[in-house]
Amino acid sequence: MRAVGFRVNGGVEVLEELDVPEPVPAAGQVTVRVAFAGVNFAEVQHRRGEFGAPDGPHGVDVPGLEVAGAVSALGPGVTGLSVGEPVAAYLPAFGGYAELAVADARSTRSLQTAAGEVDPAHAAALPCVYPTAFGILDDAGRLRPDEDVLIHSAAQLARALGARRVFGTVGSAGKIPYALSLGYDDVFLRDDFTAP
Repeated sequence: MRAVGFRVNGGVEVLEELDVPEPVPAAGQVTVRVAFAGVNFAEVQHRRGEFGAPDGPHGVDVPGLEVAGAVSALGPGVTGLSVGEPVAAYLPAFGGYAELAVADARSTRSLQTAAGEVDPAHAAALPCVYPTAFGILDDAGRLRPDEDVLIHSAAQLARALGARRVFGTVGSAGKIPYALSLGYDDVFLRDDFTAP
């Protein structure tokens, strides 16, 4: 099976396309055919070696903490999910940058809801990125209704927590119209943000 991983720590140049064995789900696990993988700072840290040297099978690590796709196999004892069901999953041992990934059934959620199916492109960020952003805004940032918030790289969770105004920064002028279309009150160029 195809995967993207690394044999040594370093910059993005250490990533390579690999041919690795297909994973088999153990008891309480599911295999997900990956359609989308979340890209997080944790993957950058993993690749750079902040979690240690590659120690996966055959000395290869495959990054990716969160995925969206469809269940392709169920391990023994798994109930509540079915083969072919669209899901999002958190992978505590990485492995999402691959055609198939194994996740605990407990951390795998169906994308089928009463209102329809959740878009898997968006759902790939739900298992890890969304709760991290929520925790930072709600717990660490203590954001309360009617407060203003500046979000670098222009994300929108603050609005759901009741922020009065939401400001963002982007890396280039060409990104400003798109960021504004997402509901920001104002968007600034990141490099110019601290200028008087």
